[in-house]
Amino acid sequence: MSKKQSEERTEKNLENIGDALSSSEQFIEKNQKAIMYGLGAVILIVLAVLAYHNLYLKPKNENAQAAIYKGERYFQNRQDSLALFGDGNDYIGFEEIMNQYGGTKTADLARAYAGISYSRLGDNEKALDYLKKFKGGDKLVTPAISGAVGDVYMNLEQSEKAADTFIKAAKTADDNMLSPIYYKKAGFAYLHADKYDKATETFELLKKKYMNSPEGQEADKYIEQAKLSQK
Repeated sequence: MSKKQSEERTEKNLENIGDALSSSEQFIEKNQKAIMYGLGAVILIVLAVLAYHNLYLKPKNENAQAAIYKGERYFQNRQDSLALFGDGNDYIGFEEIMNQYGGTKTADLARAYAGISYSRLGDNEKALDYLKKFKGGDKLVTPAISGAVGDVYMNLEQSEKAADTFIKAAKTADDNMLSPIYYKKAGFAYLHADKYDKATETFELLKKKYMNSPEGQEADKYIEQAKLSQK
């Protein structure tokens, strides 16, 4: 390509870029109001979300935390009816906390407490409904609730489903204290379901991964029990 042709192509490219910039400027001038309204709408949405979290949701959760405090004490003392429905004095109960403070983490926690309380009162169907709706997210609480779901399945004589849920809890916890407990529960749930191979496999996994735990140190005994049950 000659020098003259190169210069002509460069000039043409510059003209094209200039035309493009000119078109963009014209577009912006023509649509300036729409663009500004669009940016304004995005800013309003962001501000609305921040306001919702800081001015509404955060204070609401703080109020919910104050409301649930006494219920946690009733729950720990196994006073489940009081924990669920309130004491008629200064505590409104887990059920009302869920209604009044829906959407907060505390309401979600109240749902978990309520599920366990209903289980202890013998209403396993309602307990299962509440526990399965728990959203969680906490590294310790979430597997504990999965474990509670497993306990409810055992109460309902759904042993294999309970075992699978305990396995899920053990894997979610991934913890030297909690996981061995759930693997042990899973092994015995499989035994109860006459799934002896799965029981043996679970106890062997318990021994391999958590040998230093109290449950792991007794794993050989559980393995032998599973093998004897199979005969």
